[in-house]
Formats: sequence, C-alpha cells, structure tokens
Amino acid sequence: MMDTISGKVRLEDIARIAGVSVATVSRALNDSPAVNRVTKRRVWKIARDHNYVLNQDMPMSMSGSQATIAIVIPPPHGREGRFSDPFYQELISAVGEAARDMGCDLLLSHLTPRSQNDLATLMANIKADGVIFLGQSYLHDRFNHLANSTNKFIVWGQEIPGQKYCTVGSNNLQGGTRATSHLVRLGRKRIAYFGETEGVEMKLRYQGYLNVLSENDLAPDPRLVVSTHFEIASAEAAVLNLINKGIKFDGLFACSDIIAFGAIRGLMRAGLRVPEDVSVVGYDNITLASLTHPSLTTISQDLARAGKLMVSKLIGSISNDESHSEIVSTELVVRESCGG
Repeated sequence: MMDTISGKVRLEDIARIAGVSVATVSRALNDSPAVNRVTKRRVWKIARDHNYVLNQDMPMSMSGSQATIAIVIPPPHGREGRFSDPFYQELISAVGEAARDMGCDLLLSHLTPRSQNDLATLMANIKADGVIFLGQSYLHDRFNHLANSTNKFIVWGQEIPGQKYCTVGSNNLQGGTRATSHLVRLGRKRIAYFGETEGVEMKLRYQGYLNVLSENDLAPDPRLVVSTHFEIASAEAAVLNLINKGIKFDGLFACSDIIAFGAIRGLMRAGLRVPEDVSVVGYDNITLASLTHPSLTTISQDLARAGKLMVSKLIGSISNDESHSEIVSTELVVRESCGG
C-alpha cells in the first residue's frame, strides 16, 4: 500500500508496482548501468505517474517513453544528398510516426559510419536504446560482425544469405520486374535503365529489369544501362548524352523518382514527349511523384508498414526477443508518364 499518512510515494511503493527490489528502483532512478534499459524505463514511468519526488541529482531523461531510438544513415550508394533526399525524408517520417505511436523517443544522428570501428564506437556511445540504420550501403559484412556483440539494431535493406542481423526492406526484384514489365506491356522495345547497378538493393532492381527483357526476347543493349547518381542534374545530363549520341530508346526505367524527374526534364529539353515518345517509370513513389507534370508512374514501397516493422522489431531486440527479417511488397502506381 502507499504511504497514506504522508501522501508521499516511497521507493518501496515503486518497487512493489514494478515487481523489482528497492535496490533496483534506487539504481534505476540514478540511471545506473547495472539496470537494463527496459526496467529503467518502467521504473521511471511509474515514478513519474505517481509523482515521486526526485532528488536534484537524479537524471533528467526520465521521459517515461518505451525506448529511445536513433536513426543513422550510412554513406549510401549514389545517394549523395542523404538528409536532403526526399526518399530518406519520407522514410524517416515513417519511422518517426511509428515511434510516436509506440511511445518511443526518436534521435536523428549525423554520424555516418564507414568502418567496423565506426560501428562499434557508435553502438557503444550513442545515447539510445537501439539504432535503425537506413541502408546497408557497403556495410553488410560489418553489420554481420557487429551482430556478434549486439542485436540492438535494425537495418533498412535487403536480406542476404548468411545474414546475422535483422533487416526490413522492400521487394526490390519484384519492383524492378513490375516497372519493366509495364513498359513492355505498352509495346516499348528499347528500354533504358538509369541508376546504380551495384549495392544490394539496386542490383536487384537491375536484375528485375534484365529478367523481363530476357523473358520477352528483348536483347539488352549495354549502352542503355546508364550509371546515374540520385540527382536530377545527373539524370538530365545522362539523357541528353544518350540523345546527342543518337542512341534510340522509347522506354526508361529509373531506379529512383529523383532520377526519373531528371530524365523527364532532359527528354523535354530535347523536344521529346513523355509518354508519347518515351515512357518513364520511377521508383519510390515519393509525394512529389503525383505532383509533377506529367505525374510520374512509379513503384511504391510501403514505407508506413516498413516504419512500423522496424520500430517494433527494434523494441523486441531491446527486450532480447529474437527478430526475423521481413520484406514488404511493392506496387506499380500508374500515372501520366507511363499510362496504359
């Protein structure tokens, strides 16, 4: 029972409610590393809910949230902007909404780990219960090594054979297949691929493109596979370069919406019509895709579901539950740039 005479909540009261010892409550309220984060936050929330009077030297981080999650973006393949990239902004928003719904605080880290030592140092020093890495980049082997010492991280990316860590990602092979198949259904015979062909996710989008060409007896032309940064100016210049060289194409699959925007701009500068002369399909379905002219046909990734999965799996790993990788489906969204 509470101390009804004084009306004050005692350590013993908090311990009874939390189902832990008085010593554990004392350590938790002093943010001792001897108490795990899940127990600390349960004790902190009980203390806050019952108006327990804290000493002035006790920690100020007793928000009562279920966990604090940090978002880290490794150096990505081809995506130079990172925080300025609209896709990352929407993915961060999806994680943020999920974190809020699940009662978690969110930190956005400026750190960009590049080595095994960077990852280990980050995990040891970051002020969060767990980390969501937005992208595998070239860190797959390093993430595998990190998983030997901690499971308190989730990666947005593709599941790879022999993987020891948990990922949540979209079905990139399916997405590349659906984008290219739509162009073929519209009768396009000379289909260009714009974007990266390296990196786990981009490689699968490219493989989907190649598979569809093969299945429809369309010989791949290496001149139509154009390495393009995830930048409007880069894609615009790449389209104009193809046209100036006299290389003909009537369809274009861009492995991101940003690349598709640049490609369309280049086509229009060259006096070509979209979709009459060249049909264009993007990838990501960022908000701007429905607002451009022509509006962009694209591949949608279910970022809302992905955000919920990443947050829930990370909370599970913080509680030492086993988390399994998961893939979310992709969908073709047909708009003006490639109708039909």
